[in-house]
Amino acid sequence: MIKLKVNGKEIEADNGLTVLETLKKEGINVPTMCFLDNEEHFPTCMICIVKDQKTGRLIPSCSTHISTGMDIISNDEEIIEARKTALELLLSDHIGECDAPCQTNCPAFMDIPLMNRLLANGQFDEALRVVKKDIALPAVLGRICPAPCERACRRRNIDEPVSICTLKRYAADHDLEHASSFIPDIARLNGKKIGIIGSGPAGLSAAYFLLQKGYQCTLHDKNPLPGGALRYAIPDDRLPKEVLDQEIDIIKQMGAKFLMNFELPVDGLENLRKEYDGVIVATGEENADFDELVKKNKSFVTEKNTYQTNVDGVFAIGSAIKPGRVAIRAVAHGKEAAFAMDQFLNGNPVTGEAQLFNSRIGRMLEEEYDDFMLEADPGPRIETTEFEGFTMEQVQKEAARCMHCDCRKKFDCKLRDYSGEYDASQKRFFPRERPPIRKIFKHEPLVYEPEKCIKCSICVRITARHKEELGLTYIGKGFDVEISAPFNDYQKNALENTAILCAEKCPTSALAIKKHDEV
Repeated sequence: MIKLKVNGKEIEADNGLTVLETLKKEGINVPTMCFLDNEEHFPTCMICIVKDQKTGRLIPSCSTHISTGMDIISNDEEIIEARKTALELLLSDHIGECDAPCQTNCPAFMDIPLMNRLLANGQFDEALRVVKKDIALPAVLGRICPAPCERACRRRNIDEPVSICTLKRYAADHDLEHASSFIPDIARLNGKKIGIIGSGPAGLSAAYFLLQKGYQCTLHDKNPLPGGALRYAIPDDRLPKEVLDQEIDIIKQMGAKFLMNFELPVDGLENLRKEYDGVIVATGEENADFDELVKKNKSFVTEKNTYQTNVDGVFAIGSAIKPGRVAIRAVAHGKEAAFAMDQFLNGNPVTGEAQLFNSRIGRMLEEEYDDFMLEADPGPRIETTEFEGFTMEQVQKEAARCMHCDCRKKFDCKLRDYSGEYDASQKRFFPRERPPIRKIFKHEPLVYEPEKCIKCSICVRITARHKEELGLTYIGKGFDVEISAPFNDYQKNALENTAILCAEKCPTSALAIKKHDEV
C-alpha cells in the first residue's frame, strides 16, 4: 500500500494505480476524453490534469502513477483554467456544429432536423412529439410563423431552404385529424396554482408547459373567447379559427381553466398575487391592463432571461414586455417563463433554462456543398399554397431535403459537455481559415467526419485490442495528421468487428452511427 495525500486528506492506495484510478476510488470525479478503461493511456487531451502540490506541477492523472508521499490537488483555480485552455485547444481542431442553424434561429429552439428526419421516414406521430416538446401551438404557427428558421437553413446556400414551417404544420394537422390528439405527459398535481393574465400565444404556451409540471393554471382574459391576437387580429383565410380552437382545446384537456370577460382592476395584480402562488402577465399588445400594472408598480421591470419582474412571484412575457406581432417569439417566452416559474416555486435560484455549449462553423464553404448533400434529397423545394399545405408524399420528399447539419451525438459528446462545464470559448484558438468539412460514408453503419476528430486515439487502441486485420492508425505528420485506415483503405476493411464499439466510445461525433434518432 502507498500512503499519499489527496486534497489535504491522508489516504492509502494500492501500488501500481494511476492518480486517476486513485481519485476515482476516493469518489472524486476528474474529466477525461482520451482515457479508455483497460488500455494503455496516452494523455492527448490533457483535461484530466491535476496538481502535484509538492512540485507545483500540473500532471496528467490518467498516465501518472501514484508514489509514496505524493500530495495531489484535484481541483483549484489553476487546474480549472488549465483544463479550460486544453478544451479550447481541442475546439480549435474540432470543426463541426452541435445544433443546426435552423434550430438555433428558432425562438423556441425546436429540434427541426430531428423532426425533418422523422417526417421523411413517415414517422408522423413521432415527429409531432418532437415539435410539441417545444411548441405549444404548432398547427397555428405552421400557418402564420415568419419562419426565421428557414432564413438560417444551410440548404439555402445551395438552392432553397427546406420548407420547415409547412412541414411543422403537416405534423400538427396530421395529429389533429386523429380521434384523440396527442396529450403530453402531465405530472401529478403539486397543489400550486398559477394565474395567467392573457390567453394569447404567450399565455397559452405558459399554461401548456406549466400544466405538464403539475400546476393548476387559470387564464384570465377580457375577451369573450381565448386566443388573443391569434383570434382577433389574424384573418380566417390565414388562420382558420377551428384550427386555433382545436389546439386550445388540447390545453383545456390538459386541465387549463379560462376566465373570460375578465377586467383587471388597478389593484388586480395585488389581489391575484394573493390568490395564486405565481402570476404570469401575458396581456399582449392590448396593453391597457398592462399599462395600469406599470402605473401601480412604477418600477415594474423584467429580467431578460427569466421574465421575472421586481414584483415577487410575478413574471411578464410576450408582447406585454416587447411589442411585436411574432407569435413564435411569444410562444417561446411562455415556454421559458414556465421553466423559470417552476424554479421560483420550488425555491431554486431563478436562472432560466441553461443553454448547452454550441460549437459553430461559421459560413458554409462551397467545397462542402457536395458532402452535405450526400444525405439530402437533391430535388428542388416543393411549393404549396398557404391554405392547402402538403400531401403525405410531398412531406416526405421535402423533409428529405434536410442536409443533417446537426451533430449525431449532440447529447452524448464529452467535448460539448466539458466545454459547457468549464465555460470554454471556441473562438480563442479557432483558425481564421478552417478546413472544409468532409463526411465519409465508406462503412455502412458509420459516418466519419475527420474534421471533428480530436486525435484521442481511442479508436486506434480499440482496433488494436480486438486484433482488426487492418485497424486504424495515424496518417500524416504534425498539424495535418488524421486517423484513418492504413494505406487509405476503406473503413469497412479496418472496422470489420469494432465499428459500433468505436462509434460508441468516440468522445465527439467524428465516428458516429448514421441512424441514431430517438424521440
